[in-house]
Amino acid sequence: MRVENGNVRQAWEAFVEGRHIPPDLKDVDQPKLRNVVFESWKRSSHHGIDLGIRDAPLLEEAELFRRRIENNIFMHASQRVLKSSRKFLLEAGAMMIMTDPSGVIIETEGDLKTIDSGREIHAERGGCWGETEVGTNGIGTAIALGQPVQIKGAEHFCPEFQSWTCAGSVVRHPGDGDVMGVIVIAGLTENYNPQSLALAVVASQQVTAEVAYAVKHEHQSLLQYFLSKRKRWPNEDVVMVDKRGMIVHATERALLDINRQNAGLISQGAIAALKSLPFSSWRSQLNTILPDAGVELVEEEGVGTGAFLVLRGGRRRSMATKTTQQHTEKGVDLSGILGESPVIKAAKERVAQIAENGAPILLTGETGVGKELFARAIHGLSSVSSGPFVPVNCGGLPRELMASELFGYAKGAFTGARDDGHVGKVEAANNGILCLDEIGELPLELQPFLLRVLEDGIVYRVGSNEPRSVNFRLVAMTNRNLREEVDARRFRDDLYYRIAALQLPIPALRDRGDDILLLAEHFLKDTVERLGRTARAFSEETKSALLRYPWPGNIRELRNSIEYMLTISSGSSIDFCDLPLDIQRYLADGEKSGPRTAVLVGQDMKSVERANIEAAVRNCGGNLTRVAKQLGIARSTLYLRLAEYGAPCAKDMQHDQSVRGADN
Repeated sequence: MRVENGNVRQAWEAFVEGRHIPPDLKDVDQPKLRNVVFESWKRSSHHGIDLGIRDAPLLEEAELFRRRIENNIFMHASQRVLKSSRKFLLEAGAMMIMTDPSGVIIETEGDLKTIDSGREIHAERGGCWGETEVGTNGIGTAIALGQPVQIKGAEHFCPEFQSWTCAGSVVRHPGDGDVMGVIVIAGLTENYNPQSLALAVVASQQVTAEVAYAVKHEHQSLLQYFLSKRKRWPNEDVVMVDKRGMIVHATERALLDINRQNAGLISQGAIAALKSLPFSSWRSQLNTILPDAGVELVEEEGVGTGAFLVLRGGRRRSMATKTTQQHTEKGVDLSGILGESPVIKAAKERVAQIAENGAPILLTGETGVGKELFARAIHGLSSVSSGPFVPVNCGGLPRELMASELFGYAKGAFTGARDDGHVGKVEAANNGILCLDEIGELPLELQPFLLRVLEDGIVYRVGSNEPRSVNFRLVAMTNRNLREEVDARRFRDDLYYRIAALQLPIPALRDRGDDILLLAEHFLKDTVERLGRTARAFSEETKSALLRYPWPGNIRELRNSIEYMLTISSGSSIDFCDLPLDIQRYLADGEKSGPRTAVLVGQDMKSVERANIEAAVRNCGGNLTRVAKQLGIARSTLYLRLAEYGAPCAKDMQHDQSVRGADN
């Protein structure tokens, strides 16, 4: 209703009473007006929305940052949709908006002129567009209805927004149907495209599919873990839940037993009490609500992924859980880096030269070459050797938790936050070294915050405006070519130049000559002592095989292979037949047809990484969980790499393995 402010309330009251339809609404679809819009207007009036407001409320930057991190799964799943919609948005003079479940805008994309116009009414990041804040609009009304809706021009409750048309569709979690957010196509009414609502609906469906794909793989991983541990519970019923409390696997008898212990605990296929509870509190909560069940929490690289409830008919027995890794660890010196080859000697000399320098260091090299060992050596030789060494795997942390893990969070920063807040890894590394592994996996939206900490020495916890001084040295590690990542705009150039002040390439194992045998003997001795086995020596044929194999998994693969060989060998020496079958097959026929790993001199790091991953997928028969463990990377990172390469196995092979069971 475009009327003067003094007459706005009277015009609204007349409309509600049915005595008058404002001129601007005469051309609006009347059935829709009397249903969707009219009901929304009534809600807006009930909320006491001021018809004279000129823009939406805008969140503070810290709160917006928290919202974006909290909804990182939704944002990450939306990236492909944003990319595929850009052409339509540019041609239509429109923008795509993503919001959190309450209607706060967390991301925008599309026509730059339209985005600029949106800032005038705070249709931008941080803008609050729920019906309770600004009345009828494409975001808030879609949330209120829980279904697609289009609000065109004068249908907006507040006159200032009536030059816009917005088509919104909610995105629901594929597991429990909870609203994750809204996708909206918005633009000035004069540029209205009738396909906008259809695009919003299709986009929301695509995002839901992306989330479902990620959830499916998480569930497959839990199932594989369950199959590998099933022999521990031969006579018990087990219920498996994911990190949202959704039941992934359970027998009918187990569900009946749970309902017997706590009627109503299971609702819509989930243990609802776990959904909003921090993972650290799951054990105590489950012990309270299911006192007759054993609890085993499942973690991957320190992050909770689900839990197993073991029903024992009144018998309780505590289950072993993984030991939480301490924040700080001690460093080592150069004597811990074994090898006499020229390339490794040069690398160790370089460590001695740069250890005392306070500038950030970037360690580069293939997966498994021992980058963290070099990082610890730098710590041990540096002026902060008495301080903490704090390792963080950027590829192993869920995107939605990475900000709070790195920077910490304040009391009450989000639902489930600890009452006393949380100290992040950056603060924990004060007066020591922060070691960021897989730095190339750090999300783009977090990179400016890390850069600011490095520049200013100040960190802000999520949900807090209180500055905290920190003094640490950064050692970053990557198996990717960060220069290429910068060119592809997947990594910020200013952060790259900041962390790469000093660089140290770590040589691949295949380039270290006789160091292979030196390391093999070391790992053999260590494994004999650790497992209490009879000492054995390598046969000459085995030594020759170890030198000829290209070791795509580098030192990590060598160490695992030595333990395997010692475990299965039965003679007085370790012979060729004791080698892992993958290595035997490669040496038997791979050398005739060319290296299966395709690791050739002169390839860039990205090509080597791809070749190593593809070789590992073949060698592991498509079992992606085993591939990730062999390569020493997070499964999420492996999926991203396979998707980049266009490999079909990321979906199919994992499914095949979950069907075959843990034996594979």
